[in-house]
Amino acid sequence: MSDLLSQDEIDALLRGMSESSSSQDLTVTDQDKDVLGEIGNISMGTAATTLSILLNQKVNITTPVVSVLRWDELPREFPVPYVAIKVVYKEGLDGVNLLILKKEDVEIIADLMMGGTGKIEFTEELSDLQLSAIQEAMNQMVGSASTSLSSMLNLKIDISPPEAFVIDFARNAEEMIPELKKADKIVKVAFRMTIGDLIDSQIMQLIPVDFAKQLVNAMLNNTLGAAAEEKKEPLSSHQPSGTSERPQKDESAKKKMVTSSQSYQPRREEKSERVYNVSPVQFESFDEEEERRYPENIELILDVPLEITVELGRTQKLVREILEFSTGSIIELDKLAGEPVDILVNGKVIAKGEVVVIDENFGVRITDIVNPTNRL
Repeated sequence: MSDLLSQDEIDALLRGMSESSSSQDLTVTDQDKDVLGEIGNISMGTAATTLSILLNQKVNITTPVVSVLRWDELPREFPVPYVAIKVVYKEGLDGVNLLILKKEDVEIIADLMMGGTGKIEFTEELSDLQLSAIQEAMNQMVGSASTSLSSMLNLKIDISPPEAFVIDFARNAEEMIPELKKADKIVKVAFRMTIGDLIDSQIMQLIPVDFAKQLVNAMLNNTLGAAAEEKKEPLSSHQPSGTSERPQKDESAKKKMVTSSQSYQPRREEKSERVYNVSPVQFESFDEEEERRYPENIELILDVPLEITVELGRTQKLVREILEFSTGSIIELDKLAGEPVDILVNGKVIAKGEVVVIDENFGVRITDIVNPTNRL
């Protein structure tokens, strides 16, 4: 009988590892912490790039520190109210984790999101607008991190839109995050985060132990599967039926694969602290250049129809105000009488003009072309 592992034996080995992992207790070992740290390291590296572009600031997120807490230790670990962003995985992985930020950091990020400088006076309570801003920032960050995680684990991963709220672990934690209360033990992954010269703080992940083990097992199974694919070699077609040779390299490959199925050892030299230096891309401006010539092949698109819209003005109303509309209601717009109207082509403003009457129809006379350099 051949000593090479068949595909059925490899599949059985993978299933056996998965079953033994699911039946074991939920103890987080040092090896699990290494794997979780590596997952967080790569995911947050991508998220830092996204946040840097959103805020137009240099963002650094360092290598994480992984620890395990009990549920009753959370109020002591987080004594003041924090802002939590709840992320629910609904495809590929089944679980939830929590991003935790300090309230002051959220106020600065929200101000930067809304075009401010980030140098603000802190308030006692966060407004709905600030929570919406941080929710959008975290939505972008978590989305890019999930994409990295999907590539890392070779899984299709889908998440629900993140939900942001203020949490006090001594008062309303059980109500806000019942998933963590059920887990009893929680894995804390803490990253140091700096944003320009405005923030030097921490961003933390809280992960239920069962979900943390699910991440570890997915990482190990993906690693083992890749190793099995590399080591699997078909039998030579000229080898006689019923006989088998045992080359030394096949025996070595078998031992190496079985060893890799028993444990996953991250490379120790990669545990040194890694800092991601991220800064926004600076693009060259063409606004001051002379108007460029039309491309020689522009005739190819001259017959493409475009929708032209003339916008008299805009305004915003609350739902209650819109429900009060009736015949004869007057809506005040954001433009003064006689002010030029906007001329849009496929939704983009390209010119301004004045309203005229042609026979019995309305028309618009163009009075100004907006940014002629960028019309192409």
